[in-house]
Amino acid sequence: MNEPSAPSGSALVLFSGGQDSTVCLAWALARYDRVETVGFDYGQRHSVELTCREPVMAGLRACYPDWGRRLGQDHMVPLRALGEMSETAMTRETAIEFEQSGLPSTFVPGRNLIFLAFAGALAYRLGVDRLVGGMCETDYSGYPDCRRATLDALSEALTRGLDRPTPIETPLMQLDKAGTWRLADALGGERLIDLIVEGTHTCYLGDRSRRHEWGYGCAACPACDLRARGWAQYRARVG
Repeated sequence: MNEPSAPSGSALVLFSGGQDSTVCLAWALARYDRVETVGFDYGQRHSVELTCREPVMAGLRACYPDWGRRLGQDHMVPLRALGEMSETAMTRETAIEFEQSGLPSTFVPGRNLIFLAFAGALAYRLGVDRLVGGMCETDYSGYPDCRRATLDALSEALTRGLDRPTPIETPLMQLDKAGTWRLADALGGERLIDLIVEGTHTCYLGDRSRRHEWGYGCAACPACDLRARGWAQYRARVG
């Protein structure tokens, strides 16, 4: 397991219970001596991911005692108003397809802007140094609020609005899904891979009735497709 010899500083990780945010949480635990987590309940269609959060954190504590000592309080923020105003496939029982805008119907306008504003305010209250999120502009669907330029602008706005540095770190920004699996392997080895496969949730439809070699899901939605293809590419290189 690759881990700095003397972790220092603190981080608040945006933790959904999915693959990407779990890898980001492990990444932060390997680097910082104080890590807290925040999740958001916005009425998402795949809200089953929220039930995965605590078991995944318990698994991290059990498998990696040093990480467990650094993993602090978890926070849940109710944001139902976001879901109520969002006519998207992430918050309604509608088809996942591309809209006239060119973006998929899974795009929730303003979601990361709102998440990071709340996370920034919480980090300020907690005295935490930085935010960590799983945003990525390699394997993504064109979401404008996942782009590095957007996050840099948000970081600048939070820094000015809170009158203190508020960096937003995105360890997955330039990684595809195979690279995310490889990063998990480098951070925590096979135990972390197994925890992600068995414990996390990514499927947009919230399907945990079917178990695949890469985890649970419908195997048909874009999130499952990305996860499955990334897994196949990762396994092809390691075995």
